[in-house]
Amino acid sequence: MAIRKARIPDAKAIHKLLLTYAQQELMLSRSLPDIYEVIRSFYVYEVAGEILGAVSLQICWEDLAEVRSLAVAEGQMKKGIGRKLVQACLDEARELGLKKVFALTYQPLFFEKMGFHYIEKAELPQKIWSDCVKCPKFPDCDEIAMRIVL
Repeated sequence: MAIRKARIPDAKAIHKLLLTYAQQELMLSRSLPDIYEVIRSFYVYEVAGEILGAVSLQICWEDLAEVRSLAVAEGQMKKGIGRKLVQACLDEARELGLKKVFALTYQPLFFEKMGFHYIEKAELPQKIWSDCVKCPKFPDCDEIAMRIVL
């Protein structure tokens, strides 16, 4: 088992994993072309050639990035996969010199255990006007905004 940066051949497996949660309205859908475009921002958790988890670190501003598209395969929850994936993002954010990382989530307790704190969505103007306006739930978003200061 290993966490590693995603590669082009991983895109279809990442898409399939994310689609599972998007169909349940637990995360925004991402198209396969979108995943190919940002494949370098993804980490995957792989066991015996199978992708069991994925996450993306997207840089938003000079001091701000987002942990997004965090998904763990059904039946693989509560095994530390999500924690390891988010930690890989936080480690990279530190290496890049970023000061803050945020997430919009339906799983606030998970992020709280990782050191994130609740914030108002209004503190994330770049996010709201770039991705959120494309969401079918906008402006009535029910996700919880959380941030960690590195």
